[in-house]
Amino acid sequence: MSKLKINIVLFGIGNIGSTLINQIIESQAFFSENKSIDLRFPIITNSTLAFFEKEGAENAWEANFVHLAIPFKVDDIIAFAKENDFENLIAVDATASDELIDHYIPLVQNGFNIVAVNKKANTLPIDFYRELRENLKKHDKEFLYETSVDTGFPVLQTIRDLYNSGEKITKIRGVFSDSLSYVFNRFSSEETCFSTIIKDAEKLQLITSDYEEDLSGNDAAEKLLILTREIGKDFEFTDIKITPLLDHNQYEINAKSKRVLNKELLDKSFKIAKITQSDNHVLRYVGEYNVLENKLEVKLVSESTKTAIGQLKGSDTIFEIYTQSYGNIPIVIQSAAAGKEAIARGVITDILKVAEKIKNKEAIWA
Repeated sequence: MSKLKINIVLFGIGNIGSTLINQIIESQAFFSENKSIDLRFPIITNSTLAFFEKEGAENAWEANFVHLAIPFKVDDIIAFAKENDFENLIAVDATASDELIDHYIPLVQNGFNIVAVNKKANTLPIDFYRELRENLKKHDKEFLYETSVDTGFPVLQTIRDLYNSGEKITKIRGVFSDSLSYVFNRFSSEETCFSTIIKDAEKLQLITSDYEEDLSGNDAAEKLLILTREIGKDFEFTDIKITPLLDHNQYEINAKSKRVLNKELLDKSFKIAKITQSDNHVLRYVGEYNVLENKLEVKLVSESTKTAIGQLKGSDTIFEIYTQSYGNIPIVIQSAAAGKEAIARGVITDILKVAEKIKNKEAIWA
């Protein structure tokens, strides 16, 4: 059987992107023997440079990138793909770039499928969301982004399958942020100050030193928006009621005229929230879409320890999907912290799904 050649253009060679290349190179023989698929990287980019190798990058790709990468524009990538008659193109967005999103539609129009870790394309205004999908349909291309909400566990696929089967989804709820899961799982089970746990999370690189962004609730809200749009809801980000974990009163100006957390105020407010709960309850930062009330919220809640959300450990994330058929018993998808290896493997899963769809189309045309 002839092997299907898939040409992957990788945008972003940080932790996830570089892990992805190495995983695919290591598993190349497996994909060839078991899937009859040859995955190649003819173009690899970081934010400013691109390495072009029409036969595909090999084990020495990192050294080659350092010595041979050149400045590029996305138009250069499209032109290179056309000049070399590349077929079966997949653009993998392993960045957090706003700018790259602007090129999604031109990429689709020029023959590229898209696999994204970047969640921003699905959180922009609904007009762009629709335009992108209209172009995907018109040009018969795929756009998969399972790892934009989790490590690659089939959260979006499960919701999509339920929705497409005609199932009525009544609620989507969960702890979507691994960093805030870590913070509140520890805070609920230890007699440790909230500010100390925040510092520990920073040391573990779960959150950045810019606490305001991590504790704003925006990450959880963006993921909630993606989930609701999967079931045909045309919400905008501004439709989500976000209760951030910090308010302006919890900051102060230090001796260097920089805005820093007021640890005393911060620790006091969260200690009060903790000790005023009912027995056998814990604090969790939850995103929720209640379909019947048509309400989207991201907020801190007090959760019973008898529930799946209340029993979370470490930095696990959890997604609960309530449906008409299952009633009050949710479909629960829980996964461990989003390490680079797990996310990269999730990206490969999406790549292989696109490859299988390409293979099926070719079989129909043959």
